[in-house]
Amino acid sequence: MTFDYRLKKEKDFNLVFNKGKRLFSKCLTVIYFPSNALKAGFAVSKKHGKSVQRNRIKRLLRESFRSFTPSFRQNFFFVFIPKVSDDYTLKQFKESMEYLFKKGGFID
Repeated sequence: MTFDYRLKKEKDFNLVFNKGKRLFSKCLTVIYFPSNALKAGFAVSKKHGKSVQRNRIKRLLRESFRSFTPSFRQNFFFVFIPKVSDDYTLKQFKESMEYLFKKGGFID
C-alpha cells in the first residue's frame, strides 16, 4: 500500500504560496499551510541545473520527507524550495527538514 502525499494541483500550490507561512534553514525553505491531508510539493527551479539534476534533487527531497511522515501531529500542505548549492545529499536534506519541522512544531 502506498501513501500518496504529493501536492500536485496548481490551486493547492497557489494556496500554499499565497497564504502559507515560511521557515528557513541553511539549505531549504519550507512554506506550509494547514489542511485536511498531509501533502508535500517540491519547487526546484532551473537555477539548479538541467532536468537530470533537478529530478535528483526532487527524489532526495521526497525520500527525506517520507522518513518524517509517521511522526506528524497534524496535517499540512508543505512546499519545499532548495537553495542553490554545488552538491546535494540525502543527509543534508534530512537534517534541514528535521530542523525545520522541530522549529515549526510539527514533530517532537
